[in-house]
Amino acid sequence: MLQTDIEQGYHYQVIRRAIEEIDAADTPLSLDDLAARMGMSPAHFQRTFSNWVGVSPKRFQQYLALGHAKALLTERFSTLEAAAGAGLSGGGRLHDLFLRWEAMRPGDFARGGAGLTIRYGWLDTPFGEALVMGTDRGLCGIGFSEELGHDQTWTDLTSRWPAAEFVEDPQALTPWAEAAFGRTGEARLHMIGAPFQIKVWEALLRIPSGHVTTYGEIARAIGSPRAVRAVGTAVGRNPVSWLIPCHRAIRATGGLGGYHWGMPIKRAMLAFEAARADSAP
Repeated sequence: MLQTDIEQGYHYQVIRRAIEEIDAADTPLSLDDLAARMGMSPAHFQRTFSNWVGVSPKRFQQYLALGHAKALLTERFSTLEAAAGAGLSGGGRLHDLFLRWEAMRPGDFARGGAGLTIRYGWLDTPFGEALVMGTDRGLCGIGFSEELGHDQTWTDLTSRWPAAEFVEDPQALTPWAEAAFGRTGEARLHMIGAPFQIKVWEALLRIPSGHVTTYGEIARAIGSPRAVRAVGTAVGRNPVSWLIPCHRAIRATGGLGGYHWGMPIKRAMLAFEAARADSAP
């Protein structure tokens, strides 16, 4: 039996290094070549890839290709109005992940988290180590430290709610984190943001796994078609990466755009989801 996603997070280190090698290469790399660059045998490298994403390194290279975002726009563009019409809403089940969410009231957000206790822990995920935060209502923060480091990731998330009390308690967050990354059980989400940000994040929740949309499409979906730049800012300020899938928002040109926690992680997330979608029965 394969390990769950949350148990095999160390494989992301191999994937991350492979992404760097693939990006630097002028032509696709063979299994033997990639394995040698990772310092692994071809068989071990193949198993690591299969355990992490379920497809061969050759196929995965196609998903990691820089032009893959353009192909996703053509083949898997998500119309958010259609997703909304399918009945996806707060309290419901979204896509392939059991997710129940609620938003903080605007007045509470304006007080900077005063009176709020936020538990946190550093946990392994399929995309490296992450700082996971949550209130008694659900996860409110997921930040990846692979590119930014511990200190910057900690400062980034805690500065969003400066008046909150932070208590280290990884055990309390583990069941929700396992649901978020291992897709077992139910993940609860507590969105803490300004009203406009929450509207954008709600739109992101309607993008199916393995699909993408554009910043302009999100702006239209929330009734602010001219607010593309503001939408991009709100996407970048999403505190709950992966669960609120800001990695699925790309530019209309097919460019990936930016990613708050580092572009290697965004590309790996999109490749991971697309490969899982293609390999699903």
